[in-house]
Amino acid sequence: MEKLFFSIENLTSVSKTRFKVYQKIGIATPYDLLYYFPRAYKDYREPIAVEEAIIDQKNVVSVTITEKKKPTYSSRGMAIFRAEAVDEDGTELGIVIFNQKYTFYALEIGKTYIMYGKIVDNFRDNRYEIQNPQLLKDMENPIEAIYPQTAGLTSPMIRTNIKECLQILDFYGFETLPVFFRKRFNLMPLCKALKNIHQPENLEELENARRRLAFEELFRLQLGLALLKDMSRQKTEYSMQETSMEEFYKSLPFELTTAQKRAIQEIIADMKGNFPMNRLLQGDVGSGKTAVAAAACYFCARNHFQSVLMAPTEILAEQHYATLKNFLEKLNIRITLLTGSLTAKQKKLRYAEIAEGETDVIVGTHAVFQKAVEYHHLGLVITDEQHRFGVAQRNALAEKGGTPHKLVMSATPIPRTLALMIYGDMEVSILDTMPNGRLPVQTFAVTGKLRERALNFMMKELEKGRQAYIVCPAIEEADSELKSVISYAEQLQKTKLNNWKTAILHGQMTAQEKEDTMQKFHQHEIDVLICTTVVEVGVDVPNATVMMIEDADRFGLSQLHQLRGRVGRSSHQSYCILITEHVTPEVRERLSILSNTTDGFKVAEADLELRGPGDFFGSMQHGLPPLKLAKLTDSKMLYEVQEAVEILLQNDADLRREEHKALRMDVQYLMEKYGMNGMNL
Repeated sequence: MEKLFFSIENLTSVSKTRFKVYQKIGIATPYDLLYYFPRAYKDYREPIAVEEAIIDQKNVVSVTITEKKKPTYSSRGMAIFRAEAVDEDGTELGIVIFNQKYTFYALEIGKTYIMYGKIVDNFRDNRYEIQNPQLLKDMENPIEAIYPQTAGLTSPMIRTNIKECLQILDFYGFETLPVFFRKRFNLMPLCKALKNIHQPENLEELENARRRLAFEELFRLQLGLALLKDMSRQKTEYSMQETSMEEFYKSLPFELTTAQKRAIQEIIADMKGNFPMNRLLQGDVGSGKTAVAAAACYFCARNHFQSVLMAPTEILAEQHYATLKNFLEKLNIRITLLTGSLTAKQKKLRYAEIAEGETDVIVGTHAVFQKAVEYHHLGLVITDEQHRFGVAQRNALAEKGGTPHKLVMSATPIPRTLALMIYGDMEVSILDTMPNGRLPVQTFAVTGKLRERALNFMMKELEKGRQAYIVCPAIEEADSELKSVISYAEQLQKTKLNNWKTAILHGQMTAQEKEDTMQKFHQHEIDVLICTTVVEVGVDVPNATVMMIEDADRFGLSQLHQLRGRVGRSSHQSYCILITEHVTPEVRERLSILSNTTDGFKVAEADLELRGPGDFFGSMQHGLPPLKLAKLTDSKMLYEVQEAVEILLQNDADLRREEHKALRMDVQYLMEKYGMNGMNL
């Protein structure tokens, strides 16, 4: 079976030029090519009426031969064979065959044929003609695969190369799933599935092939992550002892929610174990993740170990620093801020404090894992992920301290089935309740006719001393239908908001410009921030109470929910106003979901159902292989896959049995290809 994993340039049908093209699209082996699935299929068994044919294109028609004429010859000696036919509606169709006498003589008068070929309009005879048709009975694959194409590669080329790969597969055989699983979950053998995904016998077999390959896709990913999780469970030198948390709890100016207490208990239980914690703390915006992180840092410090909290931007790092300082400094826990903008002298001083153990908690950006930083006893690494760090990146900071405990915080509510795929190498703690005193954000979806009224409402909030966001989908006026940040800001500054301090924020600004603008907004030097979705992951501004989103129909539900989470971060009542000019039934349904719930998990489930995973999954799965056939909305299959992985690992934890050899090779190849370190099966 090793031939499947040799270089694709060894295929007789792959030239050097084509090999280079395959390299560009990530296809290196025959195995890769077998998993380059068709994007569509042309079913030649489904003919159309002659009158419905698309002129000057290839069509499939079913016609009965009524007459065969004598051949004629062109001036260059080419034989031209003609026949007459009609479809079941009685519509005439001329048949023209060039130089293919055997095809012509095989046609029988009175017999019906399904033909595929280019149809042209013969104006002289006032009828359609089909040129050099292929007969369905002569076609090797009546359901033809159409592949994603790129420069230098056509579908026929890819089909030829895949045919050779399938011959290798037939000769050597390859099966990743044990017979027991195939029977239990009603799955066809792998060789048959790959043949039917590329050369389907019929639509039923095609669907069965899709199911088998989708199951396998999820199965090997889940299995790889489970193995990665087990392999990373080397003993930790930072196993911690039971420590009373009462002092921490009593020092808080508020009562923790049940969900926060549960998450803290789960984290402490992990850190008391002999293996390093690898946990995701998942919660909606404002659910109190930082307080849970503070508790973890407190527990770590009381065990005489250091902890690090890494945030994606300096302003967020400064915000976390201020919050943790407020929580922990009164409990004699020392906190240090480490960011890239510090002077060389400041950095050197803080490096020394960290190395000598004179600080307990270090908060910062990527600067916290620079080579110059040496930790005294790094026992806990916390990353405020905000979908910025993926599987491969999560390990970089942890490696600074040997085998510390790892906690990843994510503010994006993800349906549990999806979380199992994205964070399959982690345990999950969920904050599904909001802290007391937080009022739900009131959300209204309106048409552009009510924009004036919405702006007047916003100004009333500004008059109370509050602040507001206005989000636009575009930066400049490239599309006249969309509100753009720059032109809209200029318009509002001259009209409605001429008495208020406004500023713009968008992705084309430098990192420093964005940081400065957000800092000014945080300090209330700006009343209204007119921005793009760059503010989706932003600083906490409790004084902001209005979020107005223009062209709301252009955003996904989960993204709208994230934007809404920028307000409602204090005891003040906050509002989100969704404005759209396109009120279709679909838009109405989507925006009504957001108007009727503030539960991010319900919003995420609805978004997944309406849109499918798409970018919702892609933006978060850094370091994970993309899914080609599997649907993350298929919860039944996801749970079947989890069951299968559990059964397999209970019986063969390291895949050493002979019957699992192909599966072991398959999973290892996948993990190596996508840079998921640690796989050494």
